[in-house]
Amino acid sequence: MAKHVLLLALLLASAPLLADERQEPDGFTEPLQRLQFNPGLDQREFERSTFDALEVYDPLESWNRRVYHFNYRFDQWVFLPVVRGYTYVTPRFVRSGVSNFFSNLGDVPNLLNSLLQFKGQRSMEVTGRLLLNTTLGVAGLWDPATMMGLPKQSEDFGQTLGFYGLGAGPYLMLPILGPSNLRDTGGLVVDFVADNQINFLNVPEVSRDHPEISLLRAVDKRYTTSFRYGQLNSPFEYEKIRYVYTESRKLQIAE
Repeated sequence: MAKHVLLLALLLASAPLLADERQEPDGFTEPLQRLQFNPGLDQREFERSTFDALEVYDPLESWNRRVYHFNYRFDQWVFLPVVRGYTYVTPRFVRSGVSNFFSNLGDVPNLLNSLLQFKGQRSMEVTGRLLLNTTLGVAGLWDPATMMGLPKQSEDFGQTLGFYGLGAGPYLMLPILGPSNLRDTGGLVVDFVADNQINFLNVPEVSRDHPEISLLRAVDKRYTTSFRYGQLNSPFEYEKIRYVYTESRKLQIAE
């Protein structure tokens, strides 16, 4: 009984101290109590101030925004309707075979750029993918390499240039192709030329006489790309795409 009385007395004695601590004006005891919010700050203003802080070198922003809006409308009115038609008229296994075939062709520049970046293990993995998918996968129509533990790796000449220390340069929004920068745009040209010179499975040469192959490759590329303009539901989608692209390229080069 005496213990309970003593405990109660101690609690009563400490109550004024606790009250004083809550009223302590140092700003640390209860900092949220003094935090003030601007009631006029809406979501759009918050996003604007946030993305102003995420600076990306974009001296051609006015032109890039025009290209961005062109891509938005082209995607909405042309590209996606074509992709939906392609999806409607072709069975899933056919679409999968087409995607695997073009993905196998893409492993050629992947291998070249892995070698240029001295990525020994990745080079061996990409070589293994090419051998397995071109032979067992019947020219790449199937992807047994992924099932055998050799997943798709992506390397391009833009990454190779970044690996050797070349800066990204100004941000660019390319017609139809989407976000890029000066370095990566030059890399795209080199990869295209290398693909044509190597002429793997004779596809680039045949494509010159049959442009429908190049068209199918473009449709498949859009079909396998999940990004949709407007899906961010933000008036600052341009800034978000620009920032995410820039940072993702840094990560790809650093890996």
